[in-house]
Amino acid sequence: MIFEIYKRLCEIALKEFGDIVVKGEIIRLPSGVPLKLRLYLLNDSFIDVWVSKEKYSYHWQKGDLVFRHDNAPHERWKYVKTFPKHFHDGSEENVVESDISDEPEEAVREFLSFVRRKLAEK
Repeated sequence: MIFEIYKRLCEIALKEFGDIVVKGEIIRLPSGVPLKLRLYLLNDSFIDVWVSKEKYSYHWQKGDLVFRHDNAPHERWKYVKTFPKHFHDGSEENVVESDISDEPEEAVREFLSFVRRKLAEK
């Protein structure tokens, strides 16, 4: 099932965001179990997408900048209104509310739209 989700997310990325996504691959554990989806971007950076039944992470690192939506319930982010959902906005320490969808297909669209806007800021 998780393989099918990653496959669908990769298809969305390549079809709808082909202007910024040049390649996608499903990274597997040595056992063959799908671990995460990696999307390679035109600027030589990449996005890692990790989803399970209850948790997720959409992570893009651009040099020293970190952008990540996730819902890991870290106690240190308990003050965030949307906890456990939160967004690392430019660094691991700069954490704000996250309004990303809980649905993987919509969330990947939202995150890739954010990345597209950031890349256009150059």
